[in-house]
Formats: sequence, C-alpha cells, structure tokens
Amino acid sequence: MGHRRHSAPRRGSLAYLPRSRAKSFEARIRAWPKVNSEEPKLLVHAGFKAGCVQIVNIDDREKTPNYGKQLVSLGTVIVTPPVLIVGIRGYSKDQNGKHAQFDLYADNLPKNISQLFKIKNKEGLLEYSEKTFKKIKEIYAIIAVIPRNAGLEQKKPYVFEAAVKGGDIKKQFTFVKDILGKEVKIDQVFESGDTIDAAAITKGKGWQGPITRMGVKKKQHKSRKSVREVGSLGPISPQYVMYTVPRGGQHGLHQRIEYDKKIMVMDNTENIKYEINPKGGFKHFGNVNGDFIIVRGSVPGTYKRLIKLRTQIRNMPKKITKPNILEVVV
Repeated sequence: MGHRRHSAPRRGSLAYLPRSRAKSFEARIRAWPKVNSEEPKLLVHAGFKAGCVQIVNIDDREKTPNYGKQLVSLGTVIVTPPVLIVGIRGYSKDQNGKHAQFDLYADNLPKNISQLFKIKNKEGLLEYSEKTFKKIKEIYAIIAVIPRNAGLEQKKPYVFEAAVKGGDIKKQFTFVKDILGKEVKIDQVFESGDTIDAAAITKGKGWQGPITRMGVKKKQHKSRKSVREVGSLGPISPQYVMYTVPRGGQHGLHQRIEYDKKIMVMDNTENIKYEINPKGGFKHFGNVNGDFIIVRGSVPGTYKRLIKLRTQIRNMPKKITKPNILEVVV
C-alpha cells in the first residue's frame, strides 16, 4: 500500500532541530560579522527585556509607501546596564577548530565575579600571550553583566565572550587591555540608528500538540475521531515514524536570534528626554533606571530575560540614518 495523506505543516517543521528546552537562560552567539576597519571594536553588549511601548516617528525607509510620513510602530525597551570587561582570551586555530591559548584577567574584580574563575598569575600570562601572538587568530573580551545593576534581584552575574574585530591581533589585544577592568556603556558600542541582532531564549510554553507547535492544519471535524492530530504518521511499510513527521512536544524556551532590529532610542532615565516608565512600572519588571534602548519590533524572551545585542551580521546598510522620533507612548 502507498502513503496515506496527512495534514502538512504550514511552516517548515525542520527549521529548528532539536526543539528541546534550552540548557541555559543565556543564549550563545556562534557567528560574528566581519568588520572592515583598522580600529578594533567590541561587537556585543547585553541588556534585560523590560516591556513594550509605541514609537511615533517619521518613516525614514526609502522606497516605501510611507516614506516621510508619520508612522506608529511597536518598540521593545531593553535595560542596558554597563558591562564589566573581566578578561581577555586568545584563540589559535587549526584543522581541529579553535583552541584557547591564554586568559588574562583584571585585578580587583568583584567577589561574585572573581569566584567564578581560577585566576592565575597575571604577569606570566601576559608574557606567555606576547610570545604566542603568531599563533593567535582571534581575540575575545570576557565580559560580565550584573543583573543587580538593572534593578533585578538575581545575584549571579552572566559572564560570556564577546568578539573583538578590526585591525590586526596586536591592535585588538591592546584595545581590550586598555579597557580591562573597566565598565563599557551601551553608547560606546552602538549608537542610535544602528541595526543590531538580538539573541535570547524564547518564552516557554510547555508541552504543545502539533497544531500549535508545528502549525499543522486541523482536520475536518468528521474525517476521523480526532481533529487536532496529524492525519497520518507515515506509510504502512516501512513501519516506523520518520523524524520529519510533525509531533507534539516542548514548545518555547528555545534559543532564537532576531535579525535587523533598529535602535530607535538610546537614552538614560536621568536625562528625562523620553519618559518611558508607565505608572507603577512595567508589568513583571518595575521601573527602568539608568541606560536603556528601544528597538523597533519585538525581541525573543519574557520580561527580565537576558538579551544579547550583536552587531548586525546580515544586510549591512550603506549609511546610518538617525531616527526622527516624535513621541514615545507608554
């Protein structure tokens, strides 16, 4: 007998595999954009999702029907406290992949950060790294984000690597060494009008069936006993269910990256240029204090979740236009 007909998924069921729960609430960034510049640059910052607002601005996207007209769009508020440059890591590269050659850490780190590392002799590491510059292919900055600085209750900081691109290896090493042990603000990495990528862990929705999880079309109500199930799991022979068949399972709490999110507002609550705090604060977050940005559109994750902000890797624009913001509606 041949294949039985089944309801095909509306979206690509194999777009993301595996659809299991993320191992951590911190997203991993595995790819970095190329930077055609002689000056080194830090390619990532981080923040915490606070809530959503409405942005009233003049549309600056050329060759669109609304160009030059007033536009109201959704904006996501991300609290971006300064990140602390904890250390430097150098990688060599061969046919087996990347290998860490040295770690150099800052002095007098906060206790909640220093206890996460086995910090060795700084001078010895520095001499060792100078000798092995010929092997080093990539330089990364080890940065820490402290949730307490964003007004959250979490004590444990997030520590991760941030790529440094531009110039040669020695310039990159000198650049990170100069800011070692210092705090870097969001306006030192990005500016208003830049387009970035937002990486985060999505909101978890638990176990869901194939209709919600894979977008499979519902059956006719008299076709069989079930409506919200797949019509067929496969042929009679071979008698097994292939991995390509949409099934129920974990939905949400997956790592995702939203590409090309434009920074519409970059401000600080002390300046009071834009009042973004609603009465009583944002739901499940509270009041925003300190540095923040507003990006056009939505970003993955629920409130208070860590959002990593990376320099745009796709569709690099030829020029950066400053957004003409008329109003921010909370």
